Amino acid sequence: MLYTKKYLSSAFPVVSLLICYGTSIADYPQPRPGDPLQTLTADLLDRFEKGKISFNQEITVEGGLGPIFNQTSCGSCHNNPVGGPGSQTVTRFGFIGKKGGFDPLAELGGSLRQAEAISDECAEIVPPEANVTSLRVTNSALAFGLIEAISDTALLANRDAQPEAQRGDAHMVPSFEGPTDPLKVGRFGWKAQVATVLTFSADAAQNEMGLSNRFLPFDNAPNGDEELLENCDSVADPEDAPDADGYEFIDRVTDFQRFLAPPPQTPRSGMSGEIIFNSIGCNVCHTPEFTTADDPEIEQQLRNQVIRVYGDCLLHDMGLGGDGIVQGDANGQQLKTPPLWGVAYRDPLWHDGRFSAGTFDSRIRNAIGEHGLFGSQGVPSTEAFNALSPEDQNALVQFLGSLGQVEFDSDSDGDVELNDFHGYIDTVGFHGCYGTTVTPDDPCAIHDVDQDGDVDLEDFDIFLIAFDDTPADCNENGVEDMIDILLGEADVNNDGILDECQTCTGDIDGDNSLGVGDLLAVIDAWGACSDCDADINQDGSVDVADLLYIVGNWGPCS
Repeated sequence: MLYTKKYLSSAFPVVSLLICYGTSIADYPQPRPGDPLQTLTADLLDRFEKGKISFNQEITVEGGLGPIFNQTSCGSCHNNPVGGPGSQTVTRFGFIGKKGGFDPLAELGGSLRQAEAISDECAEIVPPEANVTSLRVTNSALAFGLIEAISDTALLANRDAQPEAQRGDAHMVPSFEGPTDPLKVGRFGWKAQVATVLTFSADAAQNEMGLSNRFLPFDNAPNGDEELLENCDSVADPEDAPDADGYEFIDRVTDFQRFLAPPPQTPRSGMSGEIIFNSIGCNVCHTPEFTTADDPEIEQQLRNQVIRVYGDCLLHDMGLGGDGIVQGDANGQQLKTPPLWGVAYRDPLWHDGRFSAGTFDSRIRNAIGEHGLFGSQGVPSTEAFNALSPEDQNALVQFLGSLGQVEFDSDSDGDVELNDFHGYIDTVGFHGCYGTTVTPDDPCAIHDVDQDGDVDLEDFDIFLIAFDDTPADCNENGVEDMIDILLGEADVNNDGILDECQTCTGDIDGDNSLGVGDLLAVIDAWGACSDCDADINQDGSVDVADLLYIVGNWGPCS
């Protein structure tokens, strides 16, 4: 297979074809966050792409926006990446009486405040009657179709197998598309209040963008004021109309969310941190694995798939860590266990986004600690984590950081580029790892994508598919320059092009020689430096190595 996949702009349409001929999916990079499932047919991929356009579409006032809303597009909230989590928050509110009980203040527009309006007169406020409010941060919609495809039977069996003290509750809810059908296990939203992707889309269309649709055919009245609604809303309901192909907006965005791939996990298995994760009971609620139903009513690409979701779709009592909001049968202390896949790039964390910014290490440790608040079912796991050695804690955090990590992406910027080949500042690139033996816990494990224990040309074959640029072949020998570099050819300035093709590496002043001018330029730029000419070896710092290169190659360029 070596060197056969050069210049593929996108692996995924090709993957579907090659799988038919027996090529293993493991021979290709995992989809990146926001990518489609790898096995989609051309028709399904077309539906995905059209759905993506709708997902990012800005809804206008003329198109049905408002009169009250939170955002103007789905992608405005689900933006890290598109379809993933976001940092935006919305406000939930209600009233708790002296004797308990929760009133969502439905007559005053409860319990979700729409923070924006098409005009000032239409604006909504948190009513003064509300004595409890809570922020809700945007959840991820990645791989919604696969989560929807887990059978209720599997979710309930997992619930029944949980220890009684940590056992979750299934939130049994109706769906818009089957209102007379038996209730289903809710699996979307912070309260597991939604069971299907289409219901999620219709609910979000109306409540987040004010777009009435066939399931929710009337706009929300600002703070429940129907007279004000009549004055503010000039677009006839329902506002979501079929497009030229007969698809409504909610159908299009449902296609996009259903066919989104799961976040990658790198390494795919074997990290010692996962063993520790399981040993302290985190896996009770964050159930690592489900197999989707073999249901003929869903697309083949979603059936009988093993997915490593690290969540159980159940409500758990988080004690003082809850939000105080009652939704359906979910009480104020209960929250749905969020899937941990993709947690590596989720910022902020917790239902209200209380842990934001800073390093992933700090955010995830804070979130683990918050499971230990009074009354939480997570107390035993928090206590067990606190009792771990620093080394074991670090291993567990490292494992959680693998949930969402893009293969080969050593600098964690979401791209596979030259920095990931050569390494950059404090990261280790493929070149530095090449020829080494590794375990899943090693930093180089990100480059051992076939997990055979060594970083070799077979891994690099996959690197070339993942690479976000066209690999150079400056000497036109039919082999990518990066392969020549791996095999010993020089690339002092780390630009992925052989030095033999560049007649004057280090000629900073452009006089076609290495001399005093270049030496002075290096000294003048001494220290940390990003993408500057004086950083000849492109290691993020102008230092002795760059100076010695000038001295060692003194004189006219050949």
